[in-house]
Amino acid sequence: MTSAAAPALHAAVPRLAAGVPWVGLGAWPTPIEPLGEDLWVKREDRTAPRYGGNKVRTLEAMLGRARAAGATRIWATGAYGSNHVLATAIHAAAAGLACGAIVFPQPATEPAVANARAIVATGAELVTIPTVALLPLAMAAVRRRRGAYVMPPGGATAEGAMGALAAAFELAAQHRAGAAPWPVALVLPVGSGCTTAGLLAGLHLAHRLGFAPTPPLVWAARVTPWPITSRWRLARLAAEAVDLAERHLGAPTGITEAQLRASLVVDGRYLGAGYGHATAAGEAAARRLAAHGLHADQVYAAKAAAALFDLAPRAPGPVLFWLTKSSAPLVLADAATVASAPRRLRRWIEA
Repeated sequence: MTSAAAPALHAAVPRLAAGVPWVGLGAWPTPIEPLGEDLWVKREDRTAPRYGGNKVRTLEAMLGRARAAGATRIWATGAYGSNHVLATAIHAAAAGLACGAIVFPQPATEPAVANARAIVATGAELVTIPTVALLPLAMAAVRRRRGAYVMPPGGATAEGAMGALAAAFELAAQHRAGAAPWPVALVLPVGSGCTTAGLLAGLHLAHRLGFAPTPPLVWAARVTPWPITSRWRLARLAAEAVDLAERHLGAPTGITEAQLRASLVVDGRYLGAGYGHATAAGEAAARRLAAHGLHADQVYAAKAAAALFDLAPRAPGPVLFWLTKSSAPLVLADAATVASAPRRLRRWIEA
């Protein structure tokens, strides 16, 4: 394994990789393991020893972008127990950046409260807002601060998607090395859309440049509501990532937004009552994964696992599950540290 950012992309397309101001955070490649007959899992839960998950790839691109822009503090945005906020709070120092976060309420499930306590433990500067509807105003206010670089939820920009785009080249390299068969479908949860769009773009780009077979169907199980996870929005973000890659390459690829959209399924059947709400199907799927020693959180991975186990018996070939939630143990804030958190967040944690 290597700690250099996006090594598979650097090996395959160095000109493209050189256009991104990466910050190395992860341990690459993440392993691919069998999960049953024609069923495989990409262990994105193990992207980094201190805190893993899919957002490590996003941050390898976004932290470098913030540093290149002259920022001194990078700001994440998300729910109180956001994985992206926690990942940013933990990893920002690797880029020499302080961390701040604008956070808003969500259902107070045990995993969300644990994440929030871990966020507080990092000492990140926290701005709380009473509802997500106020997020655009809060982001605009923070952007006026000196040295601030503010990310949208999940880092869902073309720049942030470069991390997952690079992951597609990693998957292609592992396939060529015999680690696993090439999937006909790749199943993952979709929240902000950054990982889904980046993978969609990267799988098409790797195929177009001759590094991978035909792109698999990207089957995204919705964990946030429409229109955040609309198929149109995700395909548009993937197309923007392709456009950015083409600028770094200095040449067009011929990949169209229509082609990207045709390779994407957004499945809303597993959302349940909404973001952060557990579902019976998700809990059952999580128990099946636990039998393989894998942890699936009820906000993201469990809902995608429910989609996985429904899809796999009908698929015409291998199916790959993208396990996005970190499996690293969390360092939680003690009661005294929680007491110093902003009042809204403190009351939510202690309720």
